[in-house]
Amino acid sequence: MAINLGGVTLGVAIVLAFVMRWIMKEKRRLAALVPFVLSLLYGMLAALAALGSWSVLGATTWVALWAGNVAGYTGLVWGIGGTAPDVTRAQQIALTPGGYAIVALFTVALFALLWWGPQQHKGKLLFGALAGILVALSGTVAGIAAVPLGSGVNMAGAAFTGMFG
Repeated sequence: MAINLGGVTLGVAIVLAFVMRWIMKEKRRLAALVPFVLSLLYGMLAALAALGSWSVLGATTWVALWAGNVAGYTGLVWGIGGTAPDVTRAQQIALTPGGYAIVALFTVALFALLWWGPQQHKGKLLFGALAGILVALSGTVAGIAAVPLGSGVNMAGAAFTGMFG
């Protein structure tokens, strides 16, 4: 699945909207920004690790990316009158078995927060993950984010398997 400029624009627009909310409504309290930033990083990790794989997470990221591409394309081409070229630069990152275990644990944590967490954070979590999925495959973000995200998750996975393996 490729990402077009409209999808990336939509992802960045979501980030911009939440930054504006953080400045204007949440009075720049760092604690208010944490759920969004963590879900943004999770969305990037999910897209870079699972997109294209035959898994529930892979299918979920594909649907989110497809919907964001369509919405962004529509906004740029039909709403503004511009174009939306392909801007895909990333491939799936290689995770160790422990790294995939960490992604599974992060996924469970995200769903637990969505299910049992405070009502105000649900939108932050969902839109953060969507924005992460939409920007993860673009050239600049993929180049900057893939190595630290993949390496960090693999290191955590090594520690995890070391404890239980």
